[in-house]
Amino acid sequence: MAVIANTFNTYEAKGIKEDLSDLISDISPTTTPFQSNIGTRGAENTYFEWQTDALAAASATPVVEGQDLSSFTAVTPTVRLGNYCQINMRDFIISGTEQRVDKAGRASEVGYQAAKAAKELKRNVEVAALLNGVGAVVGATAAARVTAGFPGWLKTNETSTNVTKPSYTGSTPTGAAQVWKAFGTPTAFTEAMLKTTMQECYESGGEPSMLMVGPFNKTVVSSFSGIASSRYNVDGAEPSVIIGAADIYVSDFGNLSVVPNRFFTSVIDAGAGALMNNWAFLIDPDEVKIATLRPYTIETLARTGDADKRMALTEWGLQVNNEAAHGVIAGITSA
Repeated sequence: MAVIANTFNTYEAKGIKEDLSDLISDISPTTTPFQSNIGTRGAENTYFEWQTDALAAASATPVVEGQDLSSFTAVTPTVRLGNYCQINMRDFIISGTEQRVDKAGRASEVGYQAAKAAKELKRNVEVAALLNGVGAVVGATAAARVTAGFPGWLKTNETSTNVTKPSYTGSTPTGAAQVWKAFGTPTAFTEAMLKTTMQECYESGGEPSMLMVGPFNKTVVSSFSGIASSRYNVDGAEPSVIIGAADIYVSDFGNLSVVPNRFFTSVIDAGAGALMNNWAFLIDPDEVKIATLRPYTIETLARTGDADKRMALTEWGLQVNNEAAHGVIAGITSA
């Protein structure tokens, strides 16, 4: 049907209001499973320390009746460990005009950007704490301090293929040599790898209760043989509940909560072009903490012109109480 002549339509009209939704959609991941499950403590210096100790090896050697002592066993001192705090920061500057004009989706540009910066900062800490496999950096006037991330500490209980790994002997894994580096082709994550590492943790005295993996390997764990037939007692439920999904993995040495972490898809430059994001971690949440020197805060900076300046920051470090409490499976396929 033809349009009647002189029909006024939207193509000719002026002054039609925009239809812009008052909703801003952002589905970027903001959950931080590693930070949310481990402990916290305060830090009072840029370098913070803690101590470890170990019992003597168990012995079945008896002594005779009336035994006297002519010599004594040497006392083994505790071991001091430490890590450095690093600063993570986000900043933004908003013109006075942008702050004043009517906007869709937010009343205040400064407020909106401040909330966004806080989320981004927490994401950055999650990636640095969990996936940074390089050693700590002491820092200098022109060089930022770097806290040794979780994998940078792990060396006792590990199953790995086609990687080099840390071999530090001092109180802190420091320097470029203390780094996980990938080479060659990653191998598929198998149940045998998990069982081997879990057994290593048990023999070392560790009791990890969490297996943290990336999205891809979460599906791999769900397909491990024996998962569906494993039975797990749940308080107040039936005497035994069949686990159909790998939210709980029942091993010979304890149960593991299988926790996916989206940030495993982040690629960390581990130095010398070595990129590592193909991990699976066995974690005892009681044996690792975030040490905070300066908590998450948003500072209002001095106004020197027609703009609002903000700086979001935190200063923190990672405390791995005893690395032998945890385990790592490295060099596995991640996609």
